[in-house]
Amino acid sequence: DQTADEIRDTRGTLTKLGVESKYRYRTVNDNLDLFKRMKAGEFNDGDKVLRAKIDMAHPNLNMRDPIIYRILHAKHHRTGNDWCIYPMYDWAHGLEDSIEGITHSICTLEFQDHRPLYDWFLEQLGIYHPQQIEFARLNLNYTVMSKRKLKTLVQDRHVAGWDDPRMPTVSGLRRRGYTPKSIREFAFRIGVAKRDGTIDIALLDHCLREDLNKRALRVMAILDPVKIIITNYPENHTEELDAENNPEDESAGKRKLSFCREIYIERSDFMEDPPKNFFRLGPKREVRLKHAYYITCTDYT
Repeated sequence: DQTADEIRDTRGTLTKLGVESKYRYRTVNDNLDLFKRMKAGEFNDGDKVLRAKIDMAHPNLNMRDPIIYRILHAKHHRTGNDWCIYPMYDWAHGLEDSIEGITHSICTLEFQDHRPLYDWFLEQLGIYHPQQIEFARLNLNYTVMSKRKLKTLVQDRHVAGWDDPRMPTVSGLRRRGYTPKSIREFAFRIGVAKRDGTIDIALLDHCLREDLNKRALRVMAILDPVKIIITNYPENHTEELDAENNPEDESAGKRKLSFCREIYIERSDFMEDPPKNFFRLGPKREVRLKHAYYITCTDYT
């Protein structure tokens, strides 16, 4: 019968003991009757709550007669209007894990103080008892990881959906080109920690490059072409050269590349006045074409 403000005010603090509710010593029959009426919809939102009778002097605030059920007259996306009472997370958490046969309930560090309550509920009910284990939340630099904030981005249409390539979701990473193996390798390398920290997203990119380097087929393309004429190569002649599909994987085989007198290279691979540490093509410089021959620049226009 207490309001939310009254419950909060009488809960106490880390240095102040809680105050017992004057309704704490109602009989079992009275509580069962009120709970049935709550379920039947006789009360308005916030009029009644069901609390566990534990210890208002407990050093852990979560153990000070926590709320188990509250009234909420709202349509549920699955059950419709069949229910108007709903369980609180701490009560539902352990029950769901027990019913589903979960062996280890993996939670983030903020649930560490909730573990005694998780254990207490299961012990009082005498049912199968999973083990709750806490670990640090994964934080990536320059990346929003909060599900609540990501949900806002989706609902407000700042992104196309949960699988938008900009989203740090599995479906978003898949659309961006991240492979399952690279994500598993990333998870293996960062491991499980008991202390919060931030991981550089460059490590995820590194894991992806390692995976793709081992199995991706190589191809070549020129985006900003510069024409090369090989003056000492026969005109109207074309030959096919062997090129490995993946130097890291011999089983990937080889492909054929056509080679002739006129070829194209990327504009950034040629400089008229190259600096000392420029190891590409320039006047009077010799370079080797990948999968082909050595060429020397004797003239340019």
